[in-house]
Amino acid sequence: MARMKGGEVIAEYLIQQKVPYIFGICGHGNVGILDPLHAVRDRIELVSPRHEQCAGHMADGYFRVKHQPVATLTSTGPGSANLVMSLATALSDSSAFLAITSNVPTSQMNRGPFQEIYKHNQADFPSVIRPVVKRAFQPTRVDMLPLALRQGFDTMVTGRPGPVNIDIPYNVYQEEDDVELPAPAHVFGQHRPGASDADVAKALDMVADATRPVIFIGHGATLAEAGPEITRLQQTYGIPVITSPNGMGCVPADDPLTLGFIGRNGAYPANQAGRHADLVITLGTRFDDRSSSSWLPGYSWNFPKTRLLHVDLDPQELGRNYPPTLGIIADAKVFAAQLLNAMGLREQRGASSLKKQYSEWRAEVEAWRQEWEAYVRPHFSARTTPLRPEFVVDALQRVLPDDAILTCDSGVHHNWFMQFWKPKRAQSMLNSWGYSSMGFGVCSVLGAQLAAPDRPCISVCGDGGFSMTPYVVATAVEYDLPCVWVVWNNFSWAAIRDIQVGMFGNRQLGTYFEKDKKPYNPDFAAWARACGADGVTITKSEDLAGALQQAIRNKRPCVLDVHVDAEVRPPSTGTWQLPPTPFKEPLFGKPWKA
Repeated sequence: MARMKGGEVIAEYLIQQKVPYIFGICGHGNVGILDPLHAVRDRIELVSPRHEQCAGHMADGYFRVKHQPVATLTSTGPGSANLVMSLATALSDSSAFLAITSNVPTSQMNRGPFQEIYKHNQADFPSVIRPVVKRAFQPTRVDMLPLALRQGFDTMVTGRPGPVNIDIPYNVYQEEDDVELPAPAHVFGQHRPGASDADVAKALDMVADATRPVIFIGHGATLAEAGPEITRLQQTYGIPVITSPNGMGCVPADDPLTLGFIGRNGAYPANQAGRHADLVITLGTRFDDRSSSSWLPGYSWNFPKTRLLHVDLDPQELGRNYPPTLGIIADAKVFAAQLLNAMGLREQRGASSLKKQYSEWRAEVEAWRQEWEAYVRPHFSARTTPLRPEFVVDALQRVLPDDAILTCDSGVHHNWFMQFWKPKRAQSMLNSWGYSSMGFGVCSVLGAQLAAPDRPCISVCGDGGFSMTPYVVATAVEYDLPCVWVVWNNFSWAAIRDIQVGMFGNRQLGTYFEKDKKPYNPDFAAWARACGADGVTITKSEDLAGALQQAIRNKRPCVLDVHVDAEVRPPSTGTWQLPPTPFKEPLFGKPWKA
């Protein structure tokens, strides 16, 4: 045992866990840990953005790229409250980081000192944050820290990952005690449960009985790094694959059997395959409203007539929205390997070829794919002013190298990228899907860049989201992070404006940025230059590719202010409903009920 300050215990344990960064902002409530962190600054780096929400999104982005958790550090009261948005985002999308928040000294608890929340319980900030973390700890003595830290890390990375909070009273950072650091906690991905032999046999029977199977993969597949196994299922047996936004990149995007995203703004072949499938093998996905056309039968899926094999690490997700024919609690990678082995043994024993069995189904899928391509492809080369959305997506697809990492913010641009983006690698398309937080894509690109310093990291964000979080450019300049922001500037809250157009008779209010009845936005390129970054305004189609190529070559922070036509809307291939508002029929394709 050694005599250590609380701040030293925290710093040394983070180092023991091989945490390279703390993303945080100083305040009077956490100044007590800054000196211990200063002493170990050669082993763990404090990166200080200009807002706590950004710190959380950075930590989230880091984990999504590298699958290794880092920590955040925030001060008492408002500083930690600013973290709630990014914690909710991470929890919704099964991303992990350790949120170290600060609180008032224990001797002052329940006396109403500066920035204490004490209405219902003393120093009650953990009650504020508890709904958006897997667990909240509040060690009030130095000797309580080792257990809280170990349990916190174990909780964060085992099972379905998620953020964990450790709330530290100010005095605990500076008080001393004789403590011993606990053994290192579990490493993410170390524990991978598989299915029982009986469940694998049942799953094999379902696969062998099917003639129109599809695989639907989500973030659970990405977190399990199950891409190689799922790709073998896809290519060996000719099974089409549908992806959620956070499952993109797990299987080859250029494979004709990779059908893309499903739902209202999904790809047409994905919705068609979902409607007509007789078996859906779901690996690490939730059937939320956007990926199921608001659970309306015949628009994206046809459960319960379609059989459902649902595999997830989290038992709470099995049957949440669709009762499975067979539900299995298992890691996506482990189960995919188990199923591959079982299918291979079946055919080795003389059973008929499953790939041949699904041949007619693949022909149907290919016809839908070609139908969709013929409809959308002409728009990708359209040269207009302002730029057409499809052209922007295509330009980025052509210019960005295969190892690029894209972080998408919330907004109408996200719909376009969900429909048409083809990521080349897993963990290279980062989305705030479950919580859809504006600012996630703008900020998380900083964490992605730190996780992958040798790869181009690009944030595609709306003018609204960028306006909320423009300070990110200053942080990129300060820490020499060569991130590129492609600002989708359509002078509006276009996603909400589109709802007003489609559901409320084009009655628009509060969704258009204007001054003196003319479109208005700040000069985002000038803002970038004021921060010391590069900034370019793009209003012509022919200027985009070159500007993006130059931004990547320069390896400097850069903002591309791209003026995009707000009047061109993503073609709906499914539907979405905000009850009691009636839902709209698809623009392309028709529902089909089994």
